[in-house]
Parts: sequence; C-alpha cells; structure tokens
Amino acid sequence: MHCSWKAVILLALASIAIQYTAIRTLTSKPFQLCPLPSPQNCGLGGQETEPPFERGAAGGGGCDDYPYFSINATRKTHILILATTRSGSSFVGQLLNQHQEVFYLFEPLYHVQATLIPRMSHSRYATDRRVMLGASRDLLRSLYDCDLYFLESYIKPTPTNHTTDKLFRRGASRALCQQPVCDAFGPTDVNVEEGDCVKKCATLNMTLATEACREKRHVALKIVRVPEIGDLRALVEDPRLNIKVIQLVRDPRGILSSRIETFRDTYRLWRIWRATGRRPYNLELAQLTVVCEDFLSSISTGLSHPYWLKGKYMLVRYEDLARNPLLKTKEIYDFLGLPMDKNVEDWIHANTRGSNEPSAKHKFGTVRDSAANAESWRLKLSYDMVEYTQTVCQKVLHQLGYKAVKSAEELKNMSLSLVQDKTFVPFL
Repeated sequence: MHCSWKAVILLALASIAIQYTAIRTLTSKPFQLCPLPSPQNCGLGGQETEPPFERGAAGGGGCDDYPYFSINATRKTHILILATTRSGSSFVGQLLNQHQEVFYLFEPLYHVQATLIPRMSHSRYATDRRVMLGASRDLLRSLYDCDLYFLESYIKPTPTNHTTDKLFRRGASRALCQQPVCDAFGPTDVNVEEGDCVKKCATLNMTLATEACREKRHVALKIVRVPEIGDLRALVEDPRLNIKVIQLVRDPRGILSSRIETFRDTYRLWRIWRATGRRPYNLELAQLTVVCEDFLSSISTGLSHPYWLKGKYMLVRYEDLARNPLLKTKEIYDFLGLPMDKNVEDWIHANTRGSNEPSAKHKFGTVRDSAANAESWRLKLSYDMVEYTQTVCQKVLHQLGYKAVKSAEELKNMSLSLVQDKTFVPFL
C-alpha cells in the first residue's frame, strides 16, 4: 500500500505532538531534592517543622509528601568547626557539646582518612586530598541529616547489626554517653568523663545514636581533615542545610610546638632539632609549610566575604578564646543564634582554671589554665626554630595578628604578649 506525502507529514506531526505531551507530563512535577539513603529525611536537613509538614493522603512519608521549603519551618542549625590538629579544636568542640540541644560528633572524618588514605605520603598529597574531600563532603552532608548509618561504610571492622565499639572518640560526645544511647548514666549525670563513657557504656548502637541526633535541635561536627573553607563551598551552599562555619586558627608556632609534644614519632626530627640546635637535613618541611599555606588560603577566602559565606562564617583565634573564654563563647553562640545554657558556663569555669601542663595521659584533654597555655610554646621551642617558622609563615602571622620575635630574650619574656589586639567580626 502506498502512502501519499501528505499522509507521511500528518503522521510525523502526530508523533511530535505525542512526544511533546509526554515530556510535559513527566516534567510538570517540580523537582525536589531528597538526601539518600534516607528519603524520610527529605526537607530541611531532616528537621521537622513546627507544626509538622502536612502529609499526602497516603501518608507515605517520602519526598512527594513534603514541600521543599516552608515559611514556617524551624530549621536545624548545622555547625561546622573547621580547624587543624593541635589548634584548640577539642576545646571549642566541647563548648558546643555541653549545650543540651546540640548533637556533637568529634572528628567523624577520622574514619574516612583511615579507610581511604591509611598512610598519606607527601608525593601523593594532591591526589589523596581530592579523594578525601569528595568522600568527606558526602559524609558530612549525611551526618547533618542525622544519617549515621552512612558512617558505617568507613568504620573498620564494619559494624554488625548497626553496632560498633570502634567509633573514634565516642566518649567525647555527651549525646552518645546518655540515654537512650547509653543506660550506664542517669539524666542527672551531665559531666560524664570520656574514659568513663567508654568503659561503662555498651557497644554503640547506631540506630539509637541516629534517634538521639534527630531529637536534638542542632548538629555540630568538629573536623581537622579538610584543609580550607573553599573546599566546603558545595556543602555550605546546599539549600537543604543551614550551615554556620566557625574557623578556628592558632599561632602556627604554637601548633608546631604542640604537635612536637603530641605526635612524637611523626615529629621526631623536629625534636632532634630542638634538642641539638641543628636542623636535620631530611626534616619534613611540609609538616609546617602546608599548615601555613592552608591557613592563608582559607582565611583569605573567609575574610574576603564571598557571597556564599554571608551569614555563615566566623573566624576565631584560639588565643582570644583562651584569654576570655566566657566572653568569646558568648560571641560564638550569638553568631550561631543559640542561647547559652548553664551547662556551657559551668563547663567553662571547670575547664579553664586547671594546670597548664596536662599529662601525657590526657594530651587530648581540655582541663588546663587556658590563658597560660595559649603562649606556653615560647618556653618549649628554641629561638632558631621560632625564627624559621616566622620566615615560612610570615604572611599568615601578619594577617592573623601574631607578632614576630627578634631575639631569644624576647621569645622567653612572657610579660610581652605576641598576640595583637585584633577584632575579627563575623560575616553577617
């Protein structure tokens, strides 16, 4: 049978019309984001609104049952403490951990690095850094959504039936040492020591931990394995989250001194230099230069006030916090938009008046004379080590307001502070 050219044209037009109708039908529904693998958390970072979102007739609880945004939504505040090792981040983390409405995790990215990059060599640093960052952002996004199951992929050995005793520094989180996660302590036990939590609490049940996270109004995570704020831009801009970044910085000379004392094997050559006065020829200089390069890049980004950080960034010097812990903590809470509760103030009074020489057993602890500890590195480093650090880190020292010393006598004169009075206003 032969078809005329008119019939062919009509058939083609009909086919196009059918395809157009199908496309319009499939795309007429607005696109909604839903964090996987927990569709029940779709919405504002897993946060229910008050009053609750209205479900559809079926009550399925999936993405289709929630509006993506609601004018009346009460959003979680997702707090990120961005720091480097031995900069006072444990102290800052505990200032938030003490708040009754904050769910806090200590260094969850430890498990990412331990799994993906067990031994990071300097020659592979750039490659390993990219791998680490991609996995870190995914994990942080899930944790802010209280999806702690996502963390199980990185814990070794893999948790059995969602239970594990290998979560790094579990005892540093009050929420993981209290009911319903742990039955060893009652509701009046508000100051449980980390060691007691590890000894007395049973194996961590990740399901109970997830429930405890969802019961809190805010989530705070402390990380030292993301080099700079620019690496987190995609996370900060995620509309599902309400992220506030507290970037903690410290005098690089103090960081170096603390690392030499704490990581004795890794910084063995630095200790030889300090003891002998001669710099080893094979000293790993990247252990210092990378810190200052990352600091400079990160604070330059933050203090330039890019639009994507508006209302979301605060720079805090550890030395300012150590000298005026209560005042500075109130400033941090004001920036976060959270009221300070009595637990926080009580913890500050109990943890900023101790000895400035914590024992090796408590090298990661927080009980010390914070003001004296802030510049105690001056009594531990030799002048030639300080002079070298000042040369390598000159730009970041200047930008953060840390004074250079010009002699060994000036270094040891503790009546002269090396911290300039400098105000860093939150970017609101």
